[in-house]
Amino acid sequence: MELPPPDPCPVASEVRPWPGQGPLLIEAAGASRVGYSDRLKTTPAGWPRRRHWCVWVQPVEAEGPGAIWEQRWHRAVGTALRTWQELLPIERVSDPLRAQVRVERRRPPLRNNRASNGRALLQLQDVRRQQRWQREPLVTLLISPGQAQTAIQATTLHELGHAFGLWGHSDQAGDALAVKAGPIPVLELSPRDRATLMWLQEQPGLTQAELPSSQP
Repeated sequence: MELPPPDPCPVASEVRPWPGQGPLLIEAAGASRVGYSDRLKTTPAGWPRRRHWCVWVQPVEAEGPGAIWEQRWHRAVGTALRTWQELLPIERVSDPLRAQVRVERRRPPLRNNRASNGRALLQLQDVRRQQRWQREPLVTLLISPGQAQTAIQATTLHELGHAFGLWGHSDQAGDALAVKAGPIPVLELSPRDRATLMWLQEQPGLTQAELPSSQP
């Protein structure tokens, strides 16, 4: 009898904040110039990238006529996520405790008295999954629903790039990770986006959690 394949997104049974001090994002020493990799930041624990990502997207909760706006948001987010799935192993999950990336439908708070349509918030955590400890990035994406569907898709495409480890911005408007959004929403990943992500995936990941590999 064949054993079932291992769960790629096991639930987190215990979570501890990363004990590091100081800024979480720091300049990368000796970064390459592949794409815009020289503009990326890393963390004191290493590059916040993974071989496999588990993503939770806030589900539609409203019913009746008002649900159309939530459905529009949900479709745009799903389309942006599928674009990244062309390059990365990404699993959609229904439980946020199984995810390293959580996409929420809410407007980001003001930053320096300026509004934005999306924001990516990074944490590092030591997480126990299936009796094993590992160090993981946890990224919360705040995607505002108050946009046109193409704008929601472009915003999500950009913020997911941060979530998947591209903590920096391109200086070219045609890239999904451009520092400023242009007049036409970017709905596809550019060759520079793809090259930068591929470079990142070749870098060493986060250091392992200095915790017991198993607990009684």
